[in-house]
Amino acid sequence: MKNVKKLISAALITILATSLVGCNMIEKTPAGIAKSTVAKVFNAKVTRGQVDEQLGAVIKQIQTQYGANYKDNAEAMTQITTQKQQVLEGLINEEIVKYKAEELKVMPTEAKLTEEVNKQIAEIKKSLETDAKYKEALAQANLTEDQLKARIRPSIIQDALYTEITKNVKTDETKEKAYYNSNLTLYTEKPNRVHAAHILVKTEAEAVAVKKQLDAGEDFAKVAKEKSIDQTAKDNGGDLGFVEYNEPKMDKTFMAAASALEVGKISAPVNTQYGWHIIKAIAKEEFPVKKFEAVKAEVEKTLIAKDKEAAWTAAMKKWTEEAKITKYEKNL
Repeated sequence: MKNVKKLISAALITILATSLVGCNMIEKTPAGIAKSTVAKVFNAKVTRGQVDEQLGAVIKQIQTQYGANYKDNAEAMTQITTQKQQVLEGLINEEIVKYKAEELKVMPTEAKLTEEVNKQIAEIKKSLETDAKYKEALAQANLTEDQLKARIRPSIIQDALYTEITKNVKTDETKEKAYYNSNLTLYTEKPNRVHAAHILVKTEAEAVAVKKQLDAGEDFAKVAKEKSIDQTAKDNGGDLGFVEYNEPKMDKTFMAAASALEVGKISAPVNTQYGWHIIKAIAKEEFPVKKFEAVKAEVEKTLIAKDKEAAWTAAMKKWTEEAKITKYEKNL
C-alpha cells in the first residue's frame, strides 16, 4: 500500500481542476465534454471531467516546456495522451475498489472518511512545517484544500478494502526458513559488498571480443576507456567502487554475476537491460550470516508483506475481470 507521504506527494503534484477542450464529440460545450463518459466500471461511469481534473499539473508543465501552442507539438500531445491513459486507469481502479468495498461492507462511514482525511491533511501540514508552506504548495499545484481532500478519500477506502482482503494472510516457520536459506545475503551482520568494475557494450559479439582482449592480457581499465559505453564509469576505467550485493538501484542480474565472482576474476559476457557487460571483481567484503532465530521476526514480516501484496494483486485482477470495463476512447 502507498504510504501517506507518497500519496501526499502524488496528490500535490497531479491534482488541479482544469477542463481541457475536447474534439470529435457531439456536444462541444465545456460542460458537455466534462460530463461525457470515458469508461464504465460495474454500474459506475468515469467522466472526462474526472480525468481532466487530474491533468492540470501535467498541462501546466507542458505549457511551460512547449509554450502556449503546445497542442501543435506532436511530442507534447503524446505526453498528454499517455498521462490521460494513466489517469483513466487510476480512476477505473478507484471505482473497482469503491464497488467492492461497498459489496463487502467495509466502506468507511462518512464520519470515518472525514476523520481520516483530516488526519492526513494534518500530516501534510506537519511535513511542510508551516501553514505558509502548505498554502504555497497548494498554490503551486493550483489546488484547493477541498480538492486535495477529495483525492485522499480513495486511498482510505482502498486501505479498508486491503485490510479486509489480506486479514487472513499468515506464514509458518517452514516457509520462513526456506526464504531465509534462499536469501542469506539479506541477513549478514553487515551488508556484503563487492568492489566491481565493468565494461558495457551493446552486443554479445562485442562483449565476446572484449573478453578475448582481456584473456590475452590487456589491461581492464584501458579496454574500459576504449570500449565501454557507460559514460559514468568509463573515465574511471570501468570502476564502480564498492556496491552492496542487494543494492536496489543496481540490476539484479548484474549483481548476481558480480557477487559470484572470485576476487581478481573476470566474468563471461553478462546480459542485462542495459546491454552486455564484462565484470571484474576487484575486492570483496563478506560478513557472517545471522542465525535464523535472530531474524525470524524480520523474515516473517517480509513474507507476510509479500503474501499480502500477492493476495491484493490477485483480488484486483479478479475484480477487474468482473467489472466488465468499457472504455470510450473517442471521448477521452
